[in-house]
Amino acid sequence: MPELPEVETTLRGISAHVSNFPITRVTIRNAQLRWPVPADLSSHLLKQSITQIKRRAKYLLLSTNKGTLIIHLGMSGSLRIVSTDTAYDKHDHVELCFANGKALRLKDPRRFGAVLWTSAPIEEHPLLNHLGPEPLSEAFNADYLYQLSRKRNVAVKQFIMNSKIVVGIGNIYANEALFASGIHPKRAAGKISRERYEKLCIKSKQILEQAITQGGTTLKDFVGGTGKPGYFKQELQVYGRAGQPCVRCKKPLKEIRLVNRSTVYCTHCQH
Repeated sequence: MPELPEVETTLRGISAHVSNFPITRVTIRNAQLRWPVPADLSSHLLKQSITQIKRRAKYLLLSTNKGTLIIHLGMSGSLRIVSTDTAYDKHDHVELCFANGKALRLKDPRRFGAVLWTSAPIEEHPLLNHLGPEPLSEAFNADYLYQLSRKRNVAVKQFIMNSKIVVGIGNIYANEALFASGIHPKRAAGKISRERYEKLCIKSKQILEQAITQGGTTLKDFVGGTGKPGYFKQELQVYGRAGQPCVRCKKPLKEIRLVNRSTVYCTHCQH
């Protein structure tokens, strides 16, 4: 699944190609995504220009003077910039064409992504109005995590993957941040000190920023908006390395299932 760095990479890849150019055509080849693509999408977007592109959690928000197009890449989605006369791929479901001759296409083999429209203030949308702070913002800090975690017995990995607590720390980066912080993924969130949360915040930000700089993590189904894959996979310390030696102590890394997600950690370095 594309995670926050991959979505941020996509945003940066498509922005220059689609911003401030009038939309000349909207094509819906398959409306049956996670939620149905609005049938009247074309009436909202035709002749409009995208004035701003932002990311909130893993949602891309494309604003016009009439409202906001909300895009989520789901499990396998990607956005690509192509020429308007480029032949469609099998799983190209939604396309926006622009006056500059470019087209933005959503490709989503598993169809868990979303393309939605709202004319209301975007912060009021039910998919967004409950979300916690962005992990790269100042609001995500040790005091915030420490206060929210008191008396919580939930595993810390599950705690930081809760989008009501903080958005965008998905499974890959939760594994990596906890290893970098020396925190056992099953440790109760309420039993972690403020000092250890300070390290977790710092490491989370560093890892996410590094992944964004390197273009996101290449997984089987993801390519960036310009067609270039990410390279952060080469830097992963624990995720996908179960049974391999820890980069620090050389003991084999252990893999467990935690809330039905693969969790890899070092039994020696994380406690």
